[in-house]
Amino acid sequence: MSEVVVVGGGVLGVSTAAHLAQRGAAVTLLTEAGLAGGASGRSLSWLNSAGDLPPEYHRLRLLGLGRYRALGAHVSFAGGLRWGEGVRASFAHQSAIGYPAEWLARDEIAARVPGVDPIAVPDEGALFNADEGWVDLPALVERLAGDLVAAGGAVRAGVGRCSPVVAGGRVTGVRAGDGVVVGADTVVLATGAGVPGALAELGVHVPDATSNALLVRTRPVHVGLAAVLNTPRVALRPAPGGSLVMDAGWSEAEVVRREDGGFDVRDSTVEGLLREASRVLAGNPELTTESVGVGRKPIPGDGHPVLGPVPGVGGLHVAFTHSGATLGLIAGELLAGEVLGGEPSPLLAAFRVDRFAAS
Repeated sequence: MSEVVVVGGGVLGVSTAAHLAQRGAAVTLLTEAGLAGGASGRSLSWLNSAGDLPPEYHRLRLLGLGRYRALGAHVSFAGGLRWGEGVRASFAHQSAIGYPAEWLARDEIAARVPGVDPIAVPDEGALFNADEGWVDLPALVERLAGDLVAAGGAVRAGVGRCSPVVAGGRVTGVRAGDGVVVGADTVVLATGAGVPGALAELGVHVPDATSNALLVRTRPVHVGLAAVLNTPRVALRPAPGGSLVMDAGWSEAEVVRREDGGFDVRDSTVEGLLREASRVLAGNPELTTESVGVGRKPIPGDGHPVLGPVPGVGGLHVAFTHSGATLGLIAGELLAGEVLGGEPSPLLAAFRVDRFAAS
């Protein structure tokens, strides 16, 4: 039986570990902190393939959406509504490639996307993608961890920073933060923003565009919103229990990362997000903060996923992507198949580590 250690308690790591265990591997999942304690716990988790993407990336994201529809639980496909600069061009691109897209006039918004204040929508209207949605990643991660244990795998959470152990050009296990080494034939590194640094220690270069992330969750409020909204000043969606979660590029830019690795978030930044969210919601409700999640947002340097074996280090595989929510299920499935089957998946051919070798 193949012994595999997966490092990372986010959706990519836990999905990969669960798929491996269900295929018969002896799997141990190690996490630095708790499950969904990193990017998966502070993600807007918008499920989509809305951007102007290379065909192979678009195809993989569509497969990811399909896996969520089959799963059913912890997910909502109530659509996504966008407006602002560049959205008309996005609508033209989506129409050209057959991605389900509609252009809604302002007076159609209230009936098609309940919970939105039509006055906030520009005169030209907005782009509606009926097949998009969102996923409750922390709940999904817990479910996948349960699937892993039910299939005979083990979860060791809160073991501190983990690093692959390499001897003779091949991985032999993982050293946990407490110094204990867990032996393995294969290691999957899915530590989000920590991936580029861990690979650099092994002499492997992966460009890194990781940025700060800030997700604000409100106390429960009745707004009638089911879809994901992407507007010029705020992106938001509903969450289980009646809360809303939201983020924005400008608010992330105001987060300060301290020298000790911690983060400072100004009250004015959080209050600004709440104001922007209220402005686009029907009735302009008063919103109050339940929690603030802050940390690092994993983004490969070229913006595209990094998935698969690490060149020069036998038995080491990696999962590093900005689109962890959309790709979580399909990436875990395909990586598990590669680890145990030994055959590279053509669906992952464009996302290998060695594409950066020339740089």
